[in-house]
Amino acid sequence: MGDKLPEPHASSSPAVAASSEAEEIEVLDSEDVLPMAAEDFDPDNTGYISTEKFRSLLQRHGSELDPHKLEVLLALADSNSEGRICYQDFVNLMSNKRSNSFRQAILQGNRRLCSKALLEETGLSLSQRLIRHVAYETLPREIDRKWYYDSYTCCPPPWFMITITIVEVAFFLYNGVVLDRFVLQVTHPLYLKNTLLYHPQLRAQAWRYLTYIFMHAGIEHLGLNVVLQLLVGVPLEMVHGAARISFVYVAGVVAGSLAVSVADMTAPVVGSSGGVYALVSAHLANIVMNWSGMKCQFKLLRMAVALICMSFEFGRAVWLRFHPSAYPPCPHPSFMAHLGGVMVGITLGVIILRNYEQRLQDQTLWWIFLSIYVIFVLFAIFWNIFAYSLLDLKLPPPP
Repeated sequence: MGDKLPEPHASSSPAVAASSEAEEIEVLDSEDVLPMAAEDFDPDNTGYISTEKFRSLLQRHGSELDPHKLEVLLALADSNSEGRICYQDFVNLMSNKRSNSFRQAILQGNRRLCSKALLEETGLSLSQRLIRHVAYETLPREIDRKWYYDSYTCCPPPWFMITITIVEVAFFLYNGVVLDRFVLQVTHPLYLKNTLLYHPQLRAQAWRYLTYIFMHAGIEHLGLNVVLQLLVGVPLEMVHGAARISFVYVAGVVAGSLAVSVADMTAPVVGSSGGVYALVSAHLANIVMNWSGMKCQFKLLRMAVALICMSFEFGRAVWLRFHPSAYPPCPHPSFMAHLGGVMVGITLGVIILRNYEQRLQDQTLWWIFLSIYVIFVLFAIFWNIFAYSLLDLKLPPPP
């Protein structure tokens, strides 16, 4: 879905936007093409198309389009009571791009989408049912669900979440063999000597703020993180693309380690909980904010189960942090990374999930939350450079 992220501004002059488009307009899929030149739609170069002409074009060529796409075009035709539609909005749709103004035109159109819901369609193959299931799991609007159902090609597949999970499991198995321990690996005296985890004495080694996700406290820690990031992360990546979901995940990971370096300065940190909690909290918050529109089955029960699992994992991390350390005076890993991930999820993550195929650059809240995140990162960097020496903090010895 990453190829649909860029979108033109709908606020530009319609006439200028019309004259800048290519002569032939492609419709959504490579096979669906309306064989019309730009002058057939807007011969006077006014920047608008009359709804009467637009309807006649749809009647002549509508059989060449998928029914769901034709449905969106009809909704666009009925969205304006002035008898004309903006040529740029039409071009956005034909180019598989949708501006905020286009979405509002569809949602506020006079014509209700009268065809049956995607959930009621029968005769679907296994892969089609899977795509439909993912659409209902993640998207709150029926028109977005149909759009995603028609557009998704599994190219590229959700590679990021699958790859990161395989690498995490591989590192855990390797450490388990080396330490000869799989349960509560973190209690092994040699555990902290690994070059991947974050340690306060080695905070100048910048890669540790990210690579600590490949180290887990034990199989109980790894298991829950892997289950959550596969059950939640893979469907989200299928819908929103690897670029956006990897950004939320990595932002949660970095915020997690920086939160530990600021709020729990003597503790190391391990595990992918920062990234996992960013994704899960963003998804849960999106469900709550769009409760009536989300049609996933048993959503209340599933939210309760997810919150219980997250609370269990967070409680385990808090207990472990204050449990007598196996390598005094250094304490066990911190739990603050979980909270850093949650904060990223309910800010940047929610904005990304609420704006399916919309330009994030056009969202004011996106810039506000991104600015807050950047300010926090810069603050944490300066904190790590100066605060440890100014506070004369006694840190545990390096491993």
